[in-house]
Amino acid sequence: MVKRSLQGSLAGIQQAKKAFAHKGWTQENLAFEVNLKTRQPIWRFFTGRPIERHIFIEICSLLSLNWREIAANPPEEFPESKELDAAEFLDIDALIQQVRSQRFDKIQDQCGTLQLLDVTRPVRIDDIYIDLNILEEIASLQWLEFADLQNFTSKEFDCFGLGEVSQTQMAGITAVQTYSKLRVLGKPGAGKTTFLQHLAIQCNRGRFAANRVPIFVNLRDFANETRVVGEFHLLNYICEDFLTCGISDPPSVLETLLLEGRVLLLLDGLDEVLYQQSKGVVNEIRRLSEKYQKNMFVVTCRTAAKALNLKRFTDVEIAPFTQEQIVAFAQKWFTAVTKPNIQDKQEQAVEFIKKLDLPENLQFRRLAITPLFLHLACWVFHHQNKFPTQKTAFYKQCLDLLLGKWDETKAIERDEVYQGFLLPQKLKLLSQVASATFEQGNYFFEQRIVEQYISDYIGDLPNSSTEPEELELDSKGVLQAIELQHGLLAERVRGIFSFSYLTFQEYLTARKIVASYNLQALEQPLERLVTHITEPRWREIFLLTVAMLRSADFLVLLMKQEVEALAAQDPYLQKFLTWTSQKSLAAPDSAAIRAFYLALARTPHLTPYFALVCIFDQDIFLDAALDNLVMECKSNFADVYGCNDALSSALAIVQDAGLHQALQELKDLLPDPEQSRESIQTWWQTSYPAWMEQLKTAIAKHRNIQHHWDFSPQQQQVLQEYYNANQLLIDCLNSNCEITDIVRQEIEASLLLPIKELSKPE
Repeated sequence: MVKRSLQGSLAGIQQAKKAFAHKGWTQENLAFEVNLKTRQPIWRFFTGRPIERHIFIEICSLLSLNWREIAANPPEEFPESKELDAAEFLDIDALIQQVRSQRFDKIQDQCGTLQLLDVTRPVRIDDIYIDLNILEEIASLQWLEFADLQNFTSKEFDCFGLGEVSQTQMAGITAVQTYSKLRVLGKPGAGKTTFLQHLAIQCNRGRFAANRVPIFVNLRDFANETRVVGEFHLLNYICEDFLTCGISDPPSVLETLLLEGRVLLLLDGLDEVLYQQSKGVVNEIRRLSEKYQKNMFVVTCRTAAKALNLKRFTDVEIAPFTQEQIVAFAQKWFTAVTKPNIQDKQEQAVEFIKKLDLPENLQFRRLAITPLFLHLACWVFHHQNKFPTQKTAFYKQCLDLLLGKWDETKAIERDEVYQGFLLPQKLKLLSQVASATFEQGNYFFEQRIVEQYISDYIGDLPNSSTEPEELELDSKGVLQAIELQHGLLAERVRGIFSFSYLTFQEYLTARKIVASYNLQALEQPLERLVTHITEPRWREIFLLTVAMLRSADFLVLLMKQEVEALAAQDPYLQKFLTWTSQKSLAAPDSAAIRAFYLALARTPHLTPYFALVCIFDQDIFLDAALDNLVMECKSNFADVYGCNDALSSALAIVQDAGLHQALQELKDLLPDPEQSRESIQTWWQTSYPAWMEQLKTAIAKHRNIQHHWDFSPQQQQVLQEYYNANQLLIDCLNSNCEITDIVRQEIEASLLLPIKELSKPE
């Protein structure tokens, strides 16, 4: 058997002392590097006393010495790679196969299944796993000026830092093959642990790194074990695991595998280690990776904990899911997670993807780039066969998950930097940050700004410190905790933060608005909100706010007043609205008819598509066809065939005899298409202007449609804002919010009316 302790020879000790002096270390320095709590083993080494074998070898390694030259009577049977042929392990490949065979069931049991959130049974990793992509550039390490990010649109925000713009993505397994020492970073729920489990299973089956032994270590469990044994020694921890698999003499076997470079060491959850233990764990990983460089090391860690630096490791970051990955995940999810008796699983997956891509579900799509939230979206859709109209409950579930439940499900114990903060307090703090930054138009904000918001909040708490220096330190700690533990705030580039998802900034902003349950206290924030009714980026805030209010009557009435005021002072726009009102008098759904004619005047080239939606109304269909006729004759003034066809289509549906006769006479005035090109061109130059005016006059006389609304650029902008704001108001009414019937009917009846008709006595 291999000796368990070693001691230095007289000559070896002298050589070691010279090397030690050359390093310029103290015995305390050397003890720290060897990861010892005391310097007693160092003293014993230099005095020629026996010490544990692995400590003796580690000391020699750090002093750049060959331990065999230092040791007295070094054991010949000690398994180093050069001696394996003569030692007890004659065939390293046979040893690998033996160890893999003995540990096969352990790895399958440890890594072969996942316990998905809210799913009562484990799911086989093969049934749910989707190959991940990684980014070789860490976005938060970039240097950019704040001014470079200030004018980002919501779409640009969604793309920024996600590898969709300029970064090249690499398959995760390719990254492991490329870099022997790899640290994989990612947000909460990005799939870091699942990725490591997948690597372990693939290696266990010989489909990846078939000449290596996979070892999966949960670093949180390792650190907890360290509390008991009192020292960080990862090899001892792994040896205990080997022992449970029936491997005899685990230290020798493990040492042999490591020296031969035949281990795939998968270390999960560096960020989950408590702060007071993290330094010891990092040092142990560094020590092992430097001593046994020929092996493959993969460590996972949340992006926010990247400060836990691992020397000589390459940092990469998990990329968000692409559209193809979302589709693949959904197909696997609905097959693997739904109950066995559920029929048409793939049909539900197809329907999920189809509805996820609809514009009204953009907020769900924003979140679905992360496996955790994609799983939640699938879960909700599976039970309802649709996405919820009121999204606030889903967002609240996501936030509750990030703010505590996710760590609880994984039994992670965190350093509670802001101890005493309950979930409502965390939500209140984040709502204040979200509201303040969103109102200023900032999706991105400097670190000092967000720390000041946090400091202001902490300063208002009971028993908080009044010392500026202490408040500054506390705010830095809280920001770090929010970023690391919850992933809700993220450092996008150095010193510049944002909410990790725009959806959460919007939800928390709306939550801040409705935080007061007293109607009188609500009036002021709601009045401020409606001043943003023409700004597209506030659209989601309105929809979320109206959904969260116990009674939305006051808000929708405020919105209605603000909408009416947009065009109230312009006589020409009021004249136009009066015309649309006249066109709708005989219609049962007069508001919809007014909306059609408003669109007809603003964007006539779109009216044929609008008419298809309103095909049930013969008058609207006819007016759309006539408007299309005018547009055809304008845009194709040299195309006799085009004008003939457009007139024929209109004549086919006109029932009014006078209009039919006028259009037929105009059709007869068109030149014969068989005439020469020169004759037709002459007709268009001499007769076309008067012919076109006759066409417009006939349509105006018989259908009261004007084609000469001459809006100025400013009026066009006001009309567009007026139309969009009315559409937003309608969307709010249709969002299943709490509105009384009398208020709903009042608003619906008065949509798009001119001011003079709104003020008529009933």
